[in-house]
Amino acid sequence: MSILEVKDLKVERGGVGVLDVPFLQIQEGKVLCLIGPNGAGKSTLLLTLACLLKQSKGQLIFKQQKIESRHTVFNYRRKIAMVFQDPLLFDSTVFDNVASGLKMRGMSRTDIRKAVHNSLEIFGISHLAKRSARKLSGGEAQRTSLARSFAIKPDIIFLDEPFSSLDPPTRESLIKDLEDILHETHTTTVMATHDQIEALRLADQIAVMNEGKIIQMGLPAEVMNCPADEFVASFVGTETILSGKVIMKNAGTFLVAVSGKEIEVAGDAVPGQAVLLCIRPENVILSRNPQATSARNAFVGEITRIIPTGFFHKVYLDCGFPLTAYVTTH
Repeated sequence: MSILEVKDLKVERGGVGVLDVPFLQIQEGKVLCLIGPNGAGKSTLLLTLACLLKQSKGQLIFKQQKIESRHTVFNYRRKIAMVFQDPLLFDSTVFDNVASGLKMRGMSRTDIRKAVHNSLEIFGISHLAKRSARKLSGGEAQRTSLARSFAIKPDIIFLDEPFSSLDPPTRESLIKDLEDILHETHTTTVMATHDQIEALRLADQIAVMNEGKIIQMGLPAEVMNCPADEFVASFVGTETILSGKVIMKNAGTFLVAVSGKEIEVAGDAVPGQAVLLCIRPENVILSRNPQATSARNAFVGEITRIIPTGFFHKVYLDCGFPLTAYVTTH
């Protein structure tokens, strides 16, 4: 079910490697979100996948055909679309912007009109059809950019942080609509974002990038709850990362010594093995009565700091080792 495949992809700038992806498969009809800090290589990978940036080495294979000659690159570009952080609209009406890709593909006026009206409608901007692109708000402009891309019914759409410059209400509204549209159309999508919540909401798969490399890729729950290393753990919101050593192995669990305490963990490990325990703050329960919890591990701790973050408080504790928990405000 792979629609696009990458093999030994490398990109260099000024003789310095900025992207190194040995292998990557984009699954047809799925949404892949690339997450990572600024400078991780997300945009570089998107531009290379869209053939807007030439790779130094490696292959792109689209529907089992190598993209290597000018002819194959041209045909491939006609079957994909890309949306950037800035809408990059033409100085014309909303209708003409959305119609632009269809005109380039030589469609008839009747078919163009039908496709444009359909795309305007699903993005909720039919009433803006005759408005100049210069007079659009940020959200309206990005909706127009997305409508233009979806109008051509691309085999793959690449989204480069398309919501990052929008205010929260506008962003939420557009993400909700895009979520519904992707679910309805099953358009293969690769999106770069630094927003974990955005990725969790839209993605079928998540790839965590750093320094031009994919550090971990998998289902959202897998990446969030079973990070491959300390970098991934910290980036996906694991507030507590503890170094310890396995001291005992049981059936399906093992004990880890951490700062003189013993923590029981579900899984398999070898006694003497050094491990990192990654504990998400939402999995920590605070109680004044330790006997009232059925949690596998219970420790007496002292609250050292509380930070309000809006809908919840971030609570820092000293249990003989540091621990962070989220507590709702009500």
